Amino acid sequence: MSMLPVLAQVTLLMLNRVGSSILFPLHGNVYPMGFYNVTLNIGQPSKPYFLDPDTGSDLTWLQCDAPCVQCTETPHPLYRPNKNLVPCKDPLCKSLHLHGCKCETPEQCEYEVQYADGGSSFGVLVKDAFSFNFANGEQLKPRLALGCGYDQSPGPFPHPFDGVLGLGKGKSSIVSQLSKQGLVQNVIGHCLSLQGGGYLFFGDDLYDSSRVLWTSIENYSPGFAELIFGGKTTGIKNLLTVFDSGSSYTYLNSPAYQALISLVKKELTGKPLREALDDKTLPLCWKGQRPFKSLQDVRKYFKPLALSFNNGGKGKTQFELPPEAYLIISRNGNVCLGILDGTEAGQDVNIIGDISMQDKVVIYNNEKQLIGWMPANCDQLPKSKTTSF
Repeated sequence: MSMLPVLAQVTLLMLNRVGSSILFPLHGNVYPMGFYNVTLNIGQPSKPYFLDPDTGSDLTWLQCDAPCVQCTETPHPLYRPNKNLVPCKDPLCKSLHLHGCKCETPEQCEYEVQYADGGSSFGVLVKDAFSFNFANGEQLKPRLALGCGYDQSPGPFPHPFDGVLGLGKGKSSIVSQLSKQGLVQNVIGHCLSLQGGGYLFFGDDLYDSSRVLWTSIENYSPGFAELIFGGKTTGIKNLLTVFDSGSSYTYLNSPAYQALISLVKKELTGKPLREALDDKTLPLCWKGQRPFKSLQDVRKYFKPLALSFNNGGKGKTQFELPPEAYLIISRNGNVCLGILDGTEAGQDVNIIGDISMQDKVVIYNNEKQLIGWMPANCDQLPKSKTTSF
């Protein structure tokens, strides 16, 4: 009997998987919660965990009963690892140690992740089953490497979560591992709704590429930007910028931040707004004649912003920020600026955070080294373009 039909079927299945996507609903908001989470089902038997999706880091890890030396509050019981340790010589371990592996024992791979907000996780790499529902109807449980974090230091704004979903482009990220197994294209996208919630996806068949504004990237950075205010150039240039879903707000370096504040305050001259010095929600807030109920009440007083990127010399690409992409309404009914001083916060690059990515699909295509965005209704889950064989 010829093996060709069987091989052909396997190839078709593999092509189908690579052409499919995995879709996850997101929960949370920029304000007042200040974070988003995604539910992943991990282990045998499979259990749900709430993870913080972070495009600024690679490794996915869970707070782990190994036992735990220091763990923060979690929504679910701590993850109990199986005995399937990733050895020190594994390429995934080497990818986490840029200056050579520093394993205390060859049987296991220690990791340490430091975050920009001062938080950290220390632990060991393990492998376990992840349960995924593919958009084309398939259900698979691939074995993937993750961190068993038994020593965590929280950042300044801790929130209850079971771990972090690393969405960077490194070898250890979940989407890179899935791509290496031929299950999805190495593409990540998210859509954060202004109303709260939204969705996250792996794979490239949930959007129309022809409608997306694309620009080339290196490590999720589209390079240097110029700030545009009300459609006009500001002279604020050479802003090295990264997209970071782990950051609720947008950050500019001190000179750019101060220049932006001057422009905003000048624009508000003669408008019925005055600084709300008693509102500590964010560094800069304004009150009106009566409390504001929504951004619709105030957006007319603020100019749209944009970041203009060179796109590798192929013409400029603009990332637009309407007022709702950089303002919030505080619990006190004041309007606050959701762009912060990055230098003061210890950031060495300019960060496009969640607030500025709302109501857009943002796509990180690691296959083609591109980042793209387009306006979208993030309250509505997209439909897959592929169907099962």
